[in-house]
Amino acid sequence: MNIDSALVRELAELLAETGLSEIEVEDGTVKIRVSRQIIQQMSAALPPIYTSAPSAAGGEVPSSPAPAPAPAAAPIDAVKSPMVGTVYLAAEPSAPNFVSVGKAVKEGDVLLIVEAMKVMNQITAPKSGTVTAILVNNMQPVEYDQPLVVIA
Repeated sequence: MNIDSALVRELAELLAETGLSEIEVEDGTVKIRVSRQIIQQMSAALPPIYTSAPSAAGGEVPSSPAPAPAPAAAPIDAVKSPMVGTVYLAAEPSAPNFVSVGKAVKEGDVLLIVEAMKVMNQITAPKSGTVTAILVNNMQPVEYDQPLVVIA
């Protein structure tokens, strides 16, 4: 089995840059998963400690520590991220955000975009309602299943 070490290094760098804890790519029968373990100290007064975990076909992949947002309890009506990526609240930097708190949305309306591997994925409203909270910031890295927007 040939492992593309440049790809593994690139994925490890992406973890460090974005603060994500895991990324996985698959091409045919070859699957590469790079992850790191994030350990937080018990004291609220001290900053969290981040460490690297061995991964990617049994080898250890170096990655520099980067802060990651603390997980919060997910609201019941939250629209969650279907993938790991970067959130964009607008179609382009100069455009207005797709939604704002208090805005009424219909099922299928675009709420935001999650970019993953250079692909822009529109995240749409699963139901009609009113946006009661936006739980992410523009250009924030997000994890799979992370709450993004609450629609009531």
